[in-house]
Amino acid sequence: MKKIFLLFATVFLTVTAMAQNNNSITPQVNVSGEGSVKIKPDYAIITIGSEFKDVDSAKAKKLNDDVMAKVIQVIKKSKIEEKDYQTQRVNLYKSRDYQQKKDYFVASQTVTITLRNLDQYETLMSDLIEAGANNIQGVEFKSTQTEKFASEIRAKAVLDAKKKAQDYAGALDQNIGKALIISDQSFVNTPRVYAMKTAAFEMDAAGAEQTLAIGEIEISTTVNVVFELK
Repeated sequence: MKKIFLLFATVFLTVTAMAQNNNSITPQVNVSGEGSVKIKPDYAIITIGSEFKDVDSAKAKKLNDDVMAKVIQVIKKSKIEEKDYQTQRVNLYKSRDYQQKKDYFVASQTVTITLRNLDQYETLMSDLIEAGANNIQGVEFKSTQTEKFASEIRAKAVLDAKKKAQDYAGALDQNIGKALIISDQSFVNTPRVYAMKTAAFEMDAAGAEQTLAIGEIEISTTVNVVFELK
């Protein structure tokens, strides 16, 4: 008899707990909102350098050092501030040409330049190539206004989500309450030109024409918001 009573009590408490949990569930509406903007870049990050190969490690390094010294001179003559250029990688390593069965050394160095005046781009790149730079790692265009616009589109994305939630709730003759959960997925797409062969670039630069279109930076965000449904 005691066993039956205990079993009944356990079932009763379980059912009661489930009913309480069901009653405590807050009706919700889960929506996403979007915001985006395109802005014009106002500065660029240029990563450029040189690379030389030779069976003599000292000679490979000397060739590379001579070119990089000229590259630094070009940067200084372009009136780029010291804080806006920095050596990134200095390498000297042994490699092997398996077809010719010969070992050689590779010396390389790269420098990153923050170019704040994009009108200098064509001239600067042409001068760097003429100085002997033969390894363009990439050019990335950015904007000093990115964070400002990112903040604005986040607010727009939340308002977009709220409008959607109100539409859904209105169709059900209900209202939305406070936001319960907000998750953000922001994205900044910056135009980037990757490593290129300097011979092709030098040919273009010699024509004194524009060699690169900087495009636009796209900043976009998607937010997921869970609203209380009344």
